[in-house]
Amino acid sequence: PDAPEVLARELAAKRYTVAPLAIGTNTDPYQPIERDRGIMRACLEVLRDFRHPVAIVTKGTLIERDLDILSDMAGQGLVRVGVSVTSLDGALSRKMEPRCPAPSRRLATIRRLSEAGVPVRVMASPVVPALTDPELEHILEAGRDAGATSASWIMLRLPLEVAGLWQDWLAEHYPDRAARIMGHLRAMHGGAEYSSKWHVRMRGEGPYANLIAQRFRRATRALGLDDNQPPLRCDLFRVPPKAGDQLSLF
Repeated sequence: PDAPEVLARELAAKRYTVAPLAIGTNTDPYQPIERDRGIMRACLEVLRDFRHPVAIVTKGTLIERDLDILSDMAGQGLVRVGVSVTSLDGALSRKMEPRCPAPSRRLATIRRLSEAGVPVRVMASPVVPALTDPELEHILEAGRDAGATSASWIMLRLPLEVAGLWQDWLAEHYPDRAARIMGHLRAMHGGAEYSSKWHVRMRGEGPYANLIAQRFRRATRALGLDDNQPPLRCDLFRVPPKAGDQLSLF
């Protein structure tokens, strides 16, 4: 709950060197509890006041609540957003991500962010072999049509206890293709269900992973999504004055 105060204190420290922050790469900052707590919004207010660059990853439509802050920061080159779209199939999405916004709502969020001037990346993530990978090009095209200007992808990752949970889910919902899906995943990780090897854990390796990568490159070139998002500005950073501080004459 005190994350905004801790953030402000750290950014104001004399030892701090500004560099873009990434929020959402470990867990989504726009989960339902954020609607009541407002912790992410308060953190964004701190970042705005410090003119600090930030990159956000989410699949939550609650980010639309913060468009006033995000559009202001985007106008200064201080923010960019990645929105993940796993599938365009509503039924599959409800099974795989039952507490997350529907695909159509995520695309609407991309559109609203884009219309507000916020650079948006559509993230085809996670790509599930033999389940969602046939949709790859369609996801990228839908994201582009909604206003995304760049794209990325990540293969399904199954670290630690996630592997067992995933296989239980497959057995319940897609028993006819469970063996095929797991076979592809193991082939991409040297026979294991997951490898934390750097440069491999996010994409896998081998023929199947290479095929997905080739399809992604081809589609992004055709759709104009192959450019990276603009670099975030670090030169605007400044510690905002506190009440009682003496202001500069210049």
